[in-house]
Amino acid sequence: MLPEAATQVFIALGSNLDDPSAQVERGMQMLNTLEYTKIMKRSSLYCSAPIGRTDQPDFINAVVQVETRLTPHALLTSLLAIEQTCGRVRTYRNAPRTLDLDILLFEDLQCSDADLVLPHPRMHERAFVLQPLLEIANACHIPGQGNVADCLTTCVHQSLERIPPS
Repeated sequence: MLPEAATQVFIALGSNLDDPSAQVERGMQMLNTLEYTKIMKRSSLYCSAPIGRTDQPDFINAVVQVETRLTPHALLTSLLAIEQTCGRVRTYRNAPRTLDLDILLFEDLQCSDADLVLPHPRMHERAFVLQPLLEIANACHIPGQGNVADCLTTCVHQSLERIPPS
């Protein structure tokens, strides 16, 4: 059953394989084709060094704000299908990937089950999520963590570069 009203959701996109900028753009296009879902805002693209396993190419990242009538789990299922369509193969945590789509915030919902944790449990530690999120939602608040701008100040050591539009 679909909610009657649309919900504001923030989704992170990332790629470091097979023309990462094109993969992120393709991911955005595919998000916009999801039923009951529409992109309202999108950030610039950012280049970031990998976290965890550093023996891999840099990532291209972005964040989009969508309105959706899908439930959190239905949206997650759709995101996983988009990743698979784009060639994502899950091998190990922080592995290189063609496309990664993560639900960051689903309004102010807080939930935790075997499939989904909201807000995203590590978003407040990642400049490549916080800076693009701040770009499109400068007053955004992460439940349980605080203001996005304040969280970003703890990530200044992370490599992040905005990619100018071409």
